[in-house]
This record gives sequence, structure tokens and C-alpha cells, in this order.
Amino acid sequence: MPALLRSLTTAPDRQPRKGVMVAPRRTTPEATPLHISVDRSDPAAPVVKVGGDLAFTTAAPLRAEVDRLLAEHPGTLVLDFHDLLFIDSTGLSVIVHAWREGQQGGTAIQLREPPRFLTTILDLTGVTGLLSRPRPEGRSERPVTDSSALA
Repeated sequence: MPALLRSLTTAPDRQPRKGVMVAPRRTTPEATPLHISVDRSDPAAPVVKVGGDLAFTTAAPLRAEVDRLLAEHPGTLVLDFHDLLFIDSTGLSVIVHAWREGQQGGTAIQLREPPRFLTTILDLTGVTGLLSRPRPEGRSERPVTDSSALA
């Protein structure tokens, strides 16, 4: 093994050189579990509070909760990200999924208190513009479920 590689892998007691930044290692991909709570005090605008890490291994429960709430066709679904610590592309896809399903069902999606890092990600990916689009014209507040009304 070359000396440099050996010194990097076998000298845990050595301190990094001054001015060298060392990122802390995460022992698991998501060190902070995802926390979800739902406030249904206003049935027309339920609030889903999301905290912790929203990532590949933690996003499924939020997506399922969003789907459950959108099935009730509220006028607005509020996603409160005040306590969000991390988001990856899978977490971002849950937001886009909520918007897409909301558009189809007549529910507006509102993000409440997104942390600065989330706002930056939404801007860079174009999701901010997506979320600000109005519902399609002619789309009712509730979807048509009677097949005879489609004829």
C-alpha cells in the first residue's frame, strides 16, 4: 500500500492539517428520522408538518399521507417544512407529486415556512414556478366522478 494511502486509512489519531475542512461522517444515510403530523382543524386546508430528513429511505410515509389527504379533495393542502433538516431528489419528487395530483383533483398545494436550503433547491430546479401555476381552466374544485357527466 502506498505510504500516503496507508497514512490516510490507518492513522485515525492524526489531526487534519490546519485550514483543511473535514466533513463529519454520517453513520447512516438519514441520521434524523422523518417526522410527520397532520393538523385537520381546517378540513378545507389540512396542514402536514414535516421535520427531519426527507430522503429516499424516508419519503414513502409522506407520499402516502399526501395521497390520503388529496383523496379527500380539500381546497388547499399545506405542507409545513419549518422543521425540515434535509431533502434529496426523492423528497423533492414528493412535492412535485403532490402538485401534480392536486392539479388533477382541484387542490392547491401551499408550502409553509420552507427553510432557505429548500427554497434554493425549489428555485434551482424550477419547482417554485411549477407550484405557482394556477389550476387549469375549467377544472372544478372537485373532480367529476359521475361518468354520465363526461358524455
